[in-house]
Amino acid sequence: MPIAPRWQAAETIALWPAGPPGGSFRPAPRAADLPESFRTGIARPDLRLFRPEARNGRALLVLPGGGYGFVSVRNEGLDIADVFCPLGYTVFVLTYRLPGEGWTDRADVPLQDAQRAMRLIRARADAEGFDSDAIAVLGFSAGGHLAASLLTEGPAPLYPPVDAADAAAAQPLAAGLLYPVVAMAGAAAHAGSRAALLGDAPAPTLVARRSPAARIGADTPPMFLVHAIDDAAVPFENSLLLARAMAEAARPFELHLFQEGGHGFGTGPRNAAAGGWPGLFDRWLRRL
Repeated sequence: MPIAPRWQAAETIALWPAGPPGGSFRPAPRAADLPESFRTGIARPDLRLFRPEARNGRALLVLPGGGYGFVSVRNEGLDIADVFCPLGYTVFVLTYRLPGEGWTDRADVPLQDAQRAMRLIRARADAEGFDSDAIAVLGFSAGGHLAASLLTEGPAPLYPPVDAADAAAAQPLAAGLLYPVVAMAGAAAHAGSRAALLGDAPAPTLVARRSPAARIGADTPPMFLVHAIDDAAVPFENSLLLARAMAEAARPFELHLFQEGGHGFGTGPRNAAAGGWPGLFDRWLRRL
């Protein structure tokens, strides 16, 4: 399926003007039947900017999923902008680098891009008419893992500063995590995402560092969790891991488990209760 023209027409913001950190890019082989909206071969990560007609003073950084093997920019990117821009949000969709495409320190590469994206969004707040402290992140599947990592490891120094924007904080106000990959070990782990991010035989210390539920603490921003109980790809226990950790740390969170929805439903499914999550998330953000 080709990407909609409005994706191509959106303003593009390059993350790394002089090239990204982390070694040399080597594109992984791409399956011939992979839809165009499943992006691979990402040598130059970027943000696509979608502006609302009437601003509400808030912004969203959207992190699509794809098992860290591709970035699904339609159903978990463009479709999200189509729902949240009419609600007044300025929406930035990140096409982040994939860890298996040659980069050094593969487990840090997507988070480097997410940190840099947050800082660039903050730098544009005045020009775009939103509050620099009112930026939330929305992450889907593996993008949910990336969003949770941004919450728990946002302050970690993962790259040398590039410009003045890198003086800003990388943690968002809050996060919405949709059917997120969380577990990096055990029965609830998504083996494909784990291997793509960490490699085939990661050291236990690396597994622990990329297990966001184990890194939640007193400063972790609020979290909104959505999962379908019939998700056969990423078990809903992944969201329960985060919910329990947030409860133990006495941090604010809201958890929505839906009977039906499967995996990868994006803004839908329209014929099931899970399709109502955007309104729930919007109201939750406004209460913070």
